[in-house]
Amino acid sequence: MKRGFYTIMSAQFFSSLADNALFVVAVELLRTNGADPWQAAALVPMFALFYVLLAPWVGAFADSMPKGRVMFYSNAIKALGCLLMLAGSHPLLAYGVVGLGAAAYSPAKYGILTELLPASLLVKANGWIEGLTIASIILGVVLGGQLVAPHVSEWLLAGHWPGIALPAEGAILALIPVYLLAAWFNLHIPLTRTRRQRMPRNPLALLPDFRECNKRLWRDKLGQISLASTTLFWGVSGNLRYVVLAWAAAALGYGTTNASALVGVVAIGTASGAVFASMRIRLDRAPRVIPWGIAMGGLVMAMNLIHSIWVAVPFLVFMGALGGFLVVPMNALLQHRGHHLMGSGRSIAVQNFNEQLAILLMGGAYSVASKWGLSAFGAVTAFGASVVVVMWLIGRWYKWNLRTFREEMSRLKVIARRDR
Repeated sequence: MKRGFYTIMSAQFFSSLADNALFVVAVELLRTNGADPWQAAALVPMFALFYVLLAPWVGAFADSMPKGRVMFYSNAIKALGCLLMLAGSHPLLAYGVVGLGAAAYSPAKYGILTELLPASLLVKANGWIEGLTIASIILGVVLGGQLVAPHVSEWLLAGHWPGIALPAEGAILALIPVYLLAAWFNLHIPLTRTRRQRMPRNPLALLPDFRECNKRLWRDKLGQISLASTTLFWGVSGNLRYVVLAWAAAALGYGTTNASALVGVVAIGTASGAVFASMRIRLDRAPRVIPWGIAMGGLVMAMNLIHSIWVAVPFLVFMGALGGFLVVPMNALLQHRGHHLMGSGRSIAVQNFNEQLAILLMGGAYSVASKWGLSAFGAVTAFGASVVVVMWLIGRWYKWNLRTFREEMSRLKVIARRDR
């Protein structure tokens, strides 16, 4: 790997570390303020909101300037979201601002991989990036849980900072320097020789372009399979962050600090599965991981049978490993197809639009259902069943595409013989 790749990894690690710690802290802040449980569940779709709303523009924005600079601006926006929380803004609104920074960050983060590395290294690079991201999730959720724990929060509040009175507020103040550290790494990401694409003067001109890029990926025989798989995976796993917190409280009687550690346990498994996939799965064999996605959905539903921490930990590790083994090859295949069809930044923006729209819709539905009385056990069943059914349909879809492609090739061979 080139030296610049490790700078990208460092920047991604600290940015993701702060994102995931802030999620746990925001959940605790809402609980401390006596907010209804549905508001905590709504944090996930609020984070996804700007991914969906700004999807036509963030990809083109990432392609219009050096991607390290885009990542720097994005981390500054995330730090602003933290300051808004401390200034008294509603946590849901302030967390939405953090989501705005993340929406701008993602196309640059993944897009620069295709600019810096050859296609032969994309699966390996994605494995390391996803593995490191999962490691930051593990440490982030644990960090967030520990920052609001009594023994740490007392130390954070001992400085008597103006306007800082709650443990969650002290934790937010401690996370701002982490975002600034990520921004410092962003400034040291190397420039690439990829030609910049100018932003049009009329922003609305990008809407037809984005719509066409979206259609192009969904019409591509490999792009549609990988995009459908990653959209389902992130739609479910994005919301499982909160579902696991709620499940741990209902099944094991855990509070925020201990429950956040179980989210980290799932992430450990995902990291190991991601790294294993990067070593064993070639780009041309990515669709072969589809059956493992069906198995992962079955394991999600089986969570309702667990009431012991000694069973929960290895179970969650294995469940996460299946997820990591699924998403890395599919993600690399999607990046490869998107880079050749429309450019890296635009393809990642299309990918983010679909994945975050799934998070937004699933999270919104879960928030409404939670307000109407849906239990954590019911949510686990619903998410697991959706994975099983949709992954089975994606598998059938891929087989249909493969059969159609082979029939078309056979017809072309027959025509070629006739013309001789």
